[in-house]
Amino acid sequence: MAGKRTVLTVRLRRLAAMLQEMRERAGLSKEEVSGKTGINVTTLYRIETAQARPQRRTLQAMLDLYGVSEEQREDAVELLSDALKPGMSRAYEGSVSEVYAAYINFEAEALSARHYQTSTIPGLLQTMEYATAVIDTSMPKVEAAIMEDRARARMDRAANLTKDDPLELWVVMDEAAIRRTVGGPAVMHGQLDRLLQETKRKNVILQILPFDAGAHPGMAGSFTLLDFPDPADPELVYVEGIAGDELIEGHHEIRRFGVIFDQLRAMALSPRDSAEMIMEAAAKPV
Repeated sequence: MAGKRTVLTVRLRRLAAMLQEMRERAGLSKEEVSGKTGINVTTLYRIETAQARPQRRTLQAMLDLYGVSEEQREDAVELLSDALKPGMSRAYEGSVSEVYAAYINFEAEALSARHYQTSTIPGLLQTMEYATAVIDTSMPKVEAAIMEDRARARMDRAANLTKDDPLELWVVMDEAAIRRTVGGPAVMHGQLDRLLQETKRKNVILQILPFDAGAHPGMAGSFTLLDFPDPADPELVYVEGIAGDELIEGHHEIRRFGVIFDQLRAMALSPRDSAEMIMEAAAKPV
C-alpha cells in the first residue's frame, strides 16, 4: 500500500529553503548531518527539496545541530505546524496530479498570476459546463466522479479572484480559445458571457492574442507565473503539457518565462479591444 503523498505548499517550500540555508551556514554537508543525527541522507535531501515534511523530532534534531537562535527555532517550528495544515487542494488530492494539487495550493496564496493559455479558456475563468466538456474531451477514460472533482476544483479556484485580498490576474489567451466551440453552442455562449463579466473586475486583465499576430513565443504551450506577497517565497512557473505538468523554480527560468509573457502581452490586443472581440464572438446565435 502506497504511503500518503506530500503535496507541496508555500509553507513547506519556505521551510525547506530555511533548513538548507541553516545547514549551509553551519558549514555542514548532508553526510555530516546524517552522521551526527542518524537522519538518512536521502531523507535530508527530500526535506530540503520540499518533497517530504520532517517529523517534529527530526526537525528538532536538525535545529539543535545547526545551533540556531531561539527566534529561528520558533520560526521553523511554526512553519512546520503551518505546513501540516491541509492546503486548498486537500479535497481534490485523490483526483488530480501531485503537481496540479501543489499548484492549487500555491495559487491560493499568490499575490499575482500572469497566465498564457493556448487553446482553451484558463481554468480559473471556466464555467462548470465548459470545464466538464474540456475534461471529458481531453481525458475520455476518466471516471465520472474524478471528472466532477477536477471540474469542481476549477470552480473553487475562482474564489481566489473574489476573496478579501484577491489574486491579481493577467491573462493572455490565444484567439482560438474564444473561437473553438467547446461543449456545444450553448455552453460556449455561457462561457463567453462569463469571460465578459470577468473583464469588469479591477483585479483581472484579459487580452486576446489574435490570429493575425502571426507566430509568437507562446506556441510551445500554456504557462502561469506566480508571485507571492512574502519576499521569502520566490516566484515559480507552472507549465501545462500533454506529457504532464511541471512546477519550475530558479531565477534564470523564471526570467525567461517573464520575458515571453511580456512579448505575448505586447503582441495581444488591448483589454478594451479584447473585450470587443469576445462580445463579437458571443453575439453569434446559439
